Amino acid sequence: MGLALTSAISAESKSAAAPTDPQIAMIAVTADNVDIDAGKLAASKATDPKVKEFAELMVRDHTSVNEQATALAKKLNVTPEESAASKGLKSGGDKMMKKLKGLSGAAFDKAYVANEVTYHQQVLDTIDKTLIPNAKNAELKSLLESVRPVIASHLDHAKQLQSSVK
Repeated sequence: MGLALTSAISAESKSAAAPTDPQIAMIAVTADNVDIDAGKLAASKATDPKVKEFAELMVRDHTSVNEQATALAKKLNVTPEESAASKGLKSGGDKMMKKLKGLSGAAFDKAYVANEVTYHQQVLDTIDKTLIPNAKNAELKSLLESVRPVIASHLDHAKQLQSSVK
């Protein structure tokens, strides 16, 4: 999924000067949905209790971020808009889900956690290099800035988990 995000964002930057606020909103919502779906799968399939707990945290936190983003879009009367980046995210998420569904036990736990490390690093890079710099609306930019430390803590948590999952 991380590579899908990178290629989707780079396709976006080549096809357009910069994502618009409605496209940024859709990228954020899609990134959250991808991680919510993977988290739900991991919450039901993980064998390591720490991985299961992490997956449940991902579902909770990313659902909360989506609720904030949706409320802001409604308040601003902005309809999130598909872009190459959001479509690429969805496609990459679907591929990763298919791969994860084919795994079980420790192999599933390791693959899920490894994906979470890669995915959160890519999301963090995208927030820093693409979303925050291109957000025109102050409230949208503020939401992205407030979500950034949450994503960074998810990345740190996933890295710690990765070193303990055998």
